This record gives sequence, structure tokens and C-alpha cells, in this order.
Amino acid sequence: SPIYRKNHDVTKTWKGKTKQLLSVHDHDFSMRPAFGGPAIPVGVDVQIESLDSISEVDMDFTMTLYLRHYWKDERLSFPSITNKSMTFDGRLVKKIWVPDVFFVHSKRSIIHDTTTENIMLRVFPDGHVLYSMRITVTAMCNMDFSHFPLDSQTCSLELESYAYTDEDLMLYWKNGNESLKTDEKFSLSQFVIQKFHTTSRLAFYSSTGWYNRLYINFTLRRHIFFFLLQTYFPATLMVMLSWVSFWIDHRAVPARVSLGITTVLTMSTIITGVNASMPRVSYIKAVDIYLWVSFVFVFLSVLEYAAVNYLTTAQEWKQRKLRERSPCTCGMLHSKTMMLNGNYSDYDANSLAGYTRNQMVPEEERQEKIVVHLTVSNESHSSRKRGRKSHVGLRIIQNTHAIDKYSRSVFPGTYIFFNLIYWCVFS
Repeated sequence: SPIYRKNHDVTKTWKGKTKQLLSVHDHDFSMRPAFGGPAIPVGVDVQIESLDSISEVDMDFTMTLYLRHYWKDERLSFPSITNKSMTFDGRLVKKIWVPDVFFVHSKRSIIHDTTTENIMLRVFPDGHVLYSMRITVTAMCNMDFSHFPLDSQTCSLELESYAYTDEDLMLYWKNGNESLKTDEKFSLSQFVIQKFHTTSRLAFYSSTGWYNRLYINFTLRRHIFFFLLQTYFPATLMVMLSWVSFWIDHRAVPARVSLGITTVLTMSTIITGVNASMPRVSYIKAVDIYLWVSFVFVFLSVLEYAAVNYLTTAQEWKQRKLRERSPCTCGMLHSKTMMLNGNYSDYDANSLAGYTRNQMVPEEERQEKIVVHLTVSNESHSSRKRGRKSHVGLRIIQNTHAIDKYSRSVFPGTYIFFNLIYWCVFS
């Protein structure tokens, strides 16, 4: 059987020499490398693990990422035959100098500490250092909701040294745009991530000077389908429902009034629900334009019936005044009721007996009426049925006010025209 040789315990081998290996206690690590000399370059790269949430109300976003720093500190160099690096955890970080990078405009951030602090330090023999940590940060994002929900938002996460100006620390992206990597699996419920890219520039503070600032920029385009189902379709249906009143008899006051009030209240509920989940911005959003124009259409349909009802009442009042002023035409009116079949009933004959000669319809007019009604009475039984049905339809049409007739085409046509302009402008 092969003989297994017991491996040497490296910790025992270097016992008492760890201090000499990294020279941690031989230098003052409270000062940056090459203190007093030129600015130390610190390269940065980032791998985004997830974009956790985007809040329109708070105007911020939450992101989890791996933040890595690269620099050279000759004080940490050590001799090595194999030229292999040594890896340490967060306990060594507290004993050496590391860049003091912070997130500009961040609201809160944490370094994950389960099961231990998610910090890694890798030191190479020539003194190059890789410092990596896993962070979740919530930062501000100035959003413009003028095109909401047909909008795209551009947010940025900004990194900067807190203490060291550009004369002491030169912060830069290690590999340009290649310094930013993302996990292709992550996605958001309301947004499509269009692109990530990096930029950098100097930031000036009047009291402290110029600092290098790095930007992680990303553009998000909002999913529209959710808002089509929850906002646009219900609002459009409410507007179309309000047009039903134009086809209802204007004398059916309860039906038309209740329909109008119901659509108005439903539109108010939709508007309130949308604004409840949005920040109270001082400008008009695209969804506000659509909802309020829809609300105006619904409200105008209620006012349309108010106008129809008023004009109909005024017209009937005028006709009543005219009848009161004109000579009595009771006989003519009575003849219309009596001559439905071209024959006089006993009741009609008795009624005629009570009229005076002056009140009676002239003989020529009465004969003309009788002829007209006799031609109707000669129709077949089936023709009378069809006539009765057509008479009902004719009565509905005759009971329709002229404003209702025009509204049936004006309201839909105007609303379709508004939709064409709206979707051409905002989509």
C-alpha cells in the first residue's frame, strides 16, 4: 500500500513569522501607500448581483453588488517562491489601509455578515491587493414622471473617496465598461433593463476640493401591459359605457342619471387609485392626461343629458302654452282616437253626441281622416303586427332628442381622435 506523507501545517511553519511575512506591524497603515507622493491609483470593478426594487414613491432603488478594489501597497509585499497570493477575510482589513470609498446620495447600505462578514482580501507577493465586499445599497434616483407610465428612467450609483482628493487617490474604472458585469438572470416586475454603462468625472466641493467620482448608470423602460390592464382599459370602458345613455329614451330619467353618476364615480376611483401609488409631483403625468380627459368625457355625457332634459322640458312647456292659446281642437284629437280601424265604436258615437257643431271637425277633413284610416284597416293581420313593431321602433327614434343623435357620433369620434394623438405623442 502506498505510504501517505503527512502534510506540514503551514500555520506552524510560519509561526512567529507572520509578522515578518506581511509586515503588518512594521508600518503605520493609518496613512495611504506612498504617503506624501503622487496619488495612488485605485481601480474599481463591480458585479451586480441583483436590482432588488425601484420605488417611485421614495424615488430610490436598491441594488446588491460585489464591489472590488485594486491597488498596490508595497508595505504588504512578501517573498514567495511560487508567486501565489494569500487570501484573508475581514479580520485583516481592520489592520491595514483600504480605500475609503462610499456611495454618494445613498440612503442606507449594509455589508452582508452571514455567516461572517462578506469581505475578502487577496494579497500578492509584489504588494498588489484585491479587496472585495458584498454590499446592498439603497440610493436616490431622480425620476421624471412626465411620461409615466410610458416612461424610461435613468438611474446611477455613484462611488467616491470620502477623505482623499484627486491629489491623494485616483479612483478609476479598472477595465472601462468591462469593469461592470451583471447577472443576466435577474429581472424586474415593472421594468426592462435596457443597458448598463460606466462613466467617471471629477466632483468639486467648495470646502474640500476635487474628488474622482465613478458612476454606474443604468436605463430602465417600464412595462406598459400592467397599466393597460389596470388603468387604461377600465378608463376606456367607462367612457364607452357612458355613451350607452345616448341610446336610452330621454324620458327614462332614473336609467340615464344613475348610469352617468356610476361612470363618474368609477372614473374618480380609478384616478384616486393611480395617484395613491405615485409621488405627489407638481407636474402633469401622461396617465393624468388620459384619465382626466376620460373623466371629462364621462362628465360631459352627464351634462349632455342635463341639456337634453332641459331643452325637452322647455319645448313641451312652449307647446302647452301654444295649445292653451289656440282654439279648441278636441274634436280633431278625438277623431284620431276613434278612427283606428275606420269604424266608430258605440263609445265614440256617444262621445260625438256631446259635441256641438262648432266643436266638430269639418266634414271634408273628417272624410279625409276616414279615408286614411280605412286604408290602414284593409291591411292584413300580419301587416298590422309588423306595423305595430315598426311603430314601437319609430316611437323610440322619435323620442330621441337631436342632441342625442349628434352625440352618438361626436363623442366616439372625438375620443378616438384623442387616443390617436395621445399614443402617437407618448408611445
